[in-house]
Amino acid sequence: MELRLIDFLRRLNRGVALVVGFGLLLCAAFVLADILMRRFGTSLGGTEEIAGYAMALATSWGMSYALVELGHVRIDLLRTRAGSFGRALFDVFSMVVMSGVIVLIAIKSWPVVARSVTMGSRANTPLETPLAWVQVPWFAGWVWFALMCCLVTFAALSLLLKGRHAETESFAGAFAEQETLQ
Repeated sequence: MELRLIDFLRRLNRGVALVVGFGLLLCAAFVLADILMRRFGTSLGGTEEIAGYAMALATSWGMSYALVELGHVRIDLLRTRAGSFGRALFDVFSMVVMSGVIVLIAIKSWPVVARSVTMGSRANTPLETPLAWVQVPWFAGWVWFALMCCLVTFAALSLLLKGRHAETESFAGAFAEQETLQ
């Protein structure tokens, strides 16, 4: 059951990553169009602001993809010296800590969004973008990442408790770095 859940989360987050990647491509095309227009003395304006928003959204949504694809950096000096059970303990511990941090970030980001929505805040830029337009999807990305962290943590903890230590490494481990070194 745990491995099916992880496979489902990987497929789901690959879809999210494709949408985010497409959004980044659109942003790059917008910036390129603005640069080309500047050669003719005109400009779309606001490209740096929109690119900043795109990066914030790509970061908050892209972290869950990096999580399920083992793309986050881990320093595993002690972990590599442990046996299967020890590595599983380190993996579960790292996921518990990451989940705690990300859930806290998601919780603490809500007041920022709520204040912008309540006050109708706008960016202090020529575009005067309503901040809720950017902050709501940004916040949703953090909530998504928190949910993914918690689900991966529960799956890893479940396998640890069932004594299936080696299986946690495929989705909560840090073996990706070891493969690139060989």
